Amino acid sequence: MVFSHPTKQDGAGMWELVMESTLDTNSSYKYILMSEYFSETCVVAKQDEKIVGFITAFTPPKASDTVFIWQVGVDASQRGKGIASRMLHFLLNSKSSKAIEYVEATITPTNKASQSLFQKLARDFNTTCESSEFFTEDLFPGDEHEEELKFRVGPIKR
Repeated sequence: MVFSHPTKQDGAGMWELVMESTLDTNSSYKYILMSEYFSETCVVAKQDEKIVGFITAFTPPKASDTVFIWQVGVDASQRGKGIASRMLHFLLNSKSSKAIEYVEATITPTNKASQSLFQKLARDFNTTCESSEFFTEDLFPGDEHEEELKFRVGPIKR
């Protein structure tokens, strides 16, 4: 397994992984864009040159000490092997993340796997993981989207 920051050529593979999963779908353009303009805060995991995992993330403009994790995807054949956790560690230990003290993500109440991932991250760095109301159901059009809770891990000390 090789972990790296993506290039724009990786965007299509990230999108293909999403299309085979239950993740919220975005256009292929989003993954190409993230890989080009936010590559330092994104990660890909490759096995035999094939993308089997990815993280898309960015540093919010008003919070330079925070990385917001937009999506974490792992190929179904690779789940349960700790790849998501290893990608988060790769990201936080990369040179471009030295100023990062907090990791944030939004997670639905029923997504226990993602909640566990960020709780584990807090344990790994001997810090806290707090959750709070963030994007309530009424913000989303239609009746198909659960609320999104904000998970905040930190401060991260290395």
